[in-house]
Amino acid sequence: MDKTPHERGFSMPAEWERHSATWLTWPHDDAHWPGLYDRIPPIFAHMVKELESGEDVHIGIHDDETEGAAKKAMKNANVQGDRVQLHRIPNNFSWARDHGPIFLKHADGRTMMVDWKFNGWGNKWDFTLDDDVPKFIETITKIERVDGPMVLEGGSIDVNGKGTLLTTSSCLLHPNRNPQLTKEQIEQNLQDYLGVTNVLWLGGEIQGDDTNGHIDDLTRFVGPRTILTVTEKDESSMNYVPLQKNLETLKTMNDQDGNLFEILEVPLPKPVIHEESQLPASYANFYIGNDVVLLTVFDDPNDQIAVDTLARCFPTRKIVPILSRDLIWGFGAFHCLTQQQPV
Repeated sequence: MDKTPHERGFSMPAEWERHSATWLTWPHDDAHWPGLYDRIPPIFAHMVKELESGEDVHIGIHDDETEGAAKKAMKNANVQGDRVQLHRIPNNFSWARDHGPIFLKHADGRTMMVDWKFNGWGNKWDFTLDDDVPKFIETITKIERVDGPMVLEGGSIDVNGKGTLLTTSSCLLHPNRNPQLTKEQIEQNLQDYLGVTNVLWLGGEIQGDDTNGHIDDLTRFVGPRTILTVTEKDESSMNYVPLQKNLETLKTMNDQDGNLFEILEVPLPKPVIHEESQLPASYANFYIGNDVVLLTVFDDPNDQIAVDTLARCFPTRKIVPILSRDLIWGFGAFHCLTQQQPV
């Protein structure tokens, strides 16, 4: 049997560690933003504009029409483009965190990518093209690609880069992902293929989340021993009880060395409703670039709490709040749309 990535000395770095690039997949289909699709490309262009100052930006492009639209939007946003590369990668949707590979790093500087199985968030959406995205990225980057042994989306996990991984039982143990595997088998796969030693399980999901509870809408590492988690102050909200349970659970959890975490609370914004649907509006779906942190905001009083909290966590990075009420009509935000490639 071949050695696992962990046995070979590879592990997944924390998101705040240096990137060589961020990967995006440019939107081309209004299925996730019906009625609001025209408002989405300018948001992508804004993301690229902010990221290009600190790292390369690789963008998957579905076809010629998408390429023209992307170039027009980026020109309008004054993207410089010197560090931006477009690649022809057929795809279904733009959620690069979930259909892209997860990059690992070795102490000697080598990188590797894990190509996990992808099934459209539990067979909810077409994934025939998305499942092949990592193969295209392997061809482009020449980075070794290994197949992960189970269904896993990048948004369902978060790591502190020291050996600890956060996830949710509501997603990874859902029967629409890996019904043939036990919790212990899933933990072993995470250890073997992401190089972690300590798997921490939360539960629940915020209202409007169609992923069965991705961790990146709930709780994120912002330091090796520091965790940001969203909470709900309105006791009448359906989010109140599950988020309080997560908070209490986090206070009892230990890192890979047995230490308790520092827990930072950020209250959710008021419910964001579109076409009578409550959307998964969360400040946890931020993305940490080399020079910037892209943060979802919602024209809500709690926006400033989120900005100030992340500014304390990342004092050397520019916090970039971007109005995201339209973006989350697609049921995802900046962390869902990005995937980091380590240096």
